[in-house]
Amino acid sequence: MGQLFVSQTQMKPNQVKRKLRNGEVSLGTWVTIANSDVAEILANIGMDWLVFDTEHAPLSIEIIEGMIQGTSGTDTVPLIRVAGNDMVLIKRALDIGSYGVIVPLVNTVDDAKRAVSYTRYPPKGVRGVGPRRCSIYGTRTQEYFRWADEEILTIVQVETAEAVSNIDDIMTVDGVDACFIGPNDLSTSLGNRGDQTDPRYIKAVERVLDASRKHSVPVGTMTYDVNELRLALSRGFKFISLSADFRHLIRGAKFMLDAGNMK
Repeated sequence: MGQLFVSQTQMKPNQVKRKLRNGEVSLGTWVTIANSDVAEILANIGMDWLVFDTEHAPLSIEIIEGMIQGTSGTDTVPLIRVAGNDMVLIKRALDIGSYGVIVPLVNTVDDAKRAVSYTRYPPKGVRGVGPRRCSIYGTRTQEYFRWADEEILTIVQVETAEAVSNIDDIMTVDGVDACFIGPNDLSTSLGNRGDQTDPRYIKAVERVLDASRKHSVPVGTMTYDVNELRLALSRGFKFISLSADFRHLIRGAKFMLDAGNMK
């Protein structure tokens, strides 16, 4: 009798969740290009995690399933940024094998409670029961139920002035594993679109980081170059995105092109 192929990355301990719980830094990148080669390449260079973006990128759930399979055999943890704080979007993201979700526009404690409830099965939440790939297509369902209770990572995005004002309440919600500052959205909400040097933006970020230290809830952010990465590390961010796939492609190609055009 043949044995069912089992992905090497499924139902392993969520090392990103463990790193964050231990106060360690976890590094990864955003994935927006709809090709499994991209995910496979990035996973094999040692990223802690990849976030497959369905909020702003043209990625559908069936495409992401194949891209997640491209991370098999690596230690890279697959995560999905869902398009909204929606029960259906979140359960579909988890059912294809994501180890967690990033939920945008979580502005209040009620928003945070809903996001957490959508990631958890009853009685702890309201996630619909129909695990597919995540349970090895139904062959290890009970094992998956136990795994999901402990390993699913729930990250909520802080990207508005309202979210910053409610940050202490948001961080006290049981099941919120981390918060993620969206620099572009937050700076825009504060009236200084894209300007991370504006005093209002700096003050808002410091308020979130202060709450992080108070409640022991790690905070993440996006960085676009080495200087931004170093600043994020020095300020105490723990879940840090190293730019995005298309930006890596542009930067690498432009570097070679500029070198070739030097007189």
